[in-house]
Amino acid sequence: MTAAATGGARAGEEPQVVVVGAGPVGQTAALLLARWGVRVVVLDRRPGRDPAGSKSICQQRDVLDVWTAAGAGRIAEEGLTWTTARTYYRDRELFSWSFQGEGPLPPFVNISQARTEELLDAAIAGQPLVEVRWGHEVTGISQDGRGVTVHCGPRSVRAAYALVCAGARAQPLRQALGVAFEGETFDEQFLICDIRADLPGWESERRFYFDPAWNPGRQVLIHPCPGGTFRIDWQIAPDFIPTQADISRKVRQIIGDRPYELLWNSTYRFHSRVASRMRVGRVLLAGDCAHLVAPFGARGLNSGVPDAENAAWKLAFVLHGWAPEELLETYHDERHAAALENLEVTAATMRFLAPRTPEDRARRRSVLERGAAGEVDSGRFAEPFWYVDSPLTTPEPSRPFTGRPARGAACAPAPGVILPDAPLGGGRRLRELCRDGFLVLLGDMCDSSLFVQVLGKVTTAPLAVREFAEIDGTGTLAGTLGARPEEAWLIRPDSHIAAIIPHAGPEAVAAAVSRASRLSWS
Repeated sequence: MTAAATGGARAGEEPQVVVVGAGPVGQTAALLLARWGVRVVVLDRRPGRDPAGSKSICQQRDVLDVWTAAGAGRIAEEGLTWTTARTYYRDRELFSWSFQGEGPLPPFVNISQARTEELLDAAIAGQPLVEVRWGHEVTGISQDGRGVTVHCGPRSVRAAYALVCAGARAQPLRQALGVAFEGETFDEQFLICDIRADLPGWESERRFYFDPAWNPGRQVLIHPCPGGTFRIDWQIAPDFIPTQADISRKVRQIIGDRPYELLWNSTYRFHSRVASRMRVGRVLLAGDCAHLVAPFGARGLNSGVPDAENAAWKLAFVLHGWAPEELLETYHDERHAAALENLEVTAATMRFLAPRTPEDRARRRSVLERGAAGEVDSGRFAEPFWYVDSPLTTPEPSRPFTGRPARGAACAPAPGVILPDAPLGGGRRLRELCRDGFLVLLGDMCDSSLFVQVLGKVTTAPLAVREFAEIDGTGTLAGTLGARPEEAWLIRPDSHIAAIIPHAGPEAVAAAVSRASRLSWS
């Protein structure tokens, strides 16, 4: 056990937000809140950081973008991006495909959760507005009209708000808040191992095996990770308790007689559960505390980090007086909808991976025997949720949301969709302009000076007005986004498009800004 280096809030000042749980979601929330100038105390029941185990390994581009903004860009730099995905059925390869993602950041990286936590800890150590207190098990949370009191046995911490990121086992806290956590737990269990081995050619490939001879009737997934390590997941029988001899035999069935080192192993079961509420007064729930899904498609931590970002900017806006407390209810609206979307996607994957009915089993067998690549469901990779139905989004009929794109494809820009990232030259990225408040992007037919005058009367929140031509004089950016000369684009602090306004005038943009921050405007 090693305790993380700990930053500290200014002496004698109460925190403004208590974050419960020092896992990656809680760490991210603390860093982002501090970036907004909010004092944070993070409480964790453990005595210190436990560095063992890969756990959540695959983090997608938009999460890497959040971590970069939070000061932990080394996660993207250290992670490994594999290029080829191979899928096998029994003794034959069905198909393979190459990841063609382009952009300033890699499309995803594989990196152990333990290393991710170390890098987030390093960022926290340099942040004076964040204090981490280990050995503080939260036993209750009470709240009144002015704040929350977080109880740790005889000790307590007072703050304006609390963000609970205490993981899947936070049932006592959920119950105390009156939050149900309905869903199901699957009977099937999985054995996971981290190994270090020399496997030429495998270091850039992800391999998925359906019904191999050495794991009949079940699946095996192999992911390369940095430093010559590999993560292997075996689907195993519900009642199987693997011994070290069992693990050695299973590893040998995959890698042969090559030398290897077993670094870590564990077993787990899948869950599909979503909290009935993600906001209870002054308390918000995030990450595994609020939703649990099967890991195929990497939708666990890749959903928890957007929870943290969504909560952070909204808490900061309320605490700084830039928005009314009503804004916090939209945290539940948006992230609960995202959790339900993830539940829907992963439930479909589980029906294919672990079919329960004769019809589902027959369909899976037919798909695999035919090698129908488009019908094989080994997990749709995590993607940002689209806030098209959010109360903060101003819809625009000429820019409709076209629905869930094909697997691996980007979603066309529209109100509610996350703004595509793009290089701007000089090592800059478009998303880097979005993290400090609202951003208004104007086509070259709009007069920016008029917008600045009107919008300054609408909100006291940080807001920047930029012209596409000012950001990128080549016109490439506007062309890439499909932005029209007469349009104004309103971007939220989490890079989601709040509005795209055709034939834009300052009054229309002001109305969109007020809607996106729950302010009144007329």
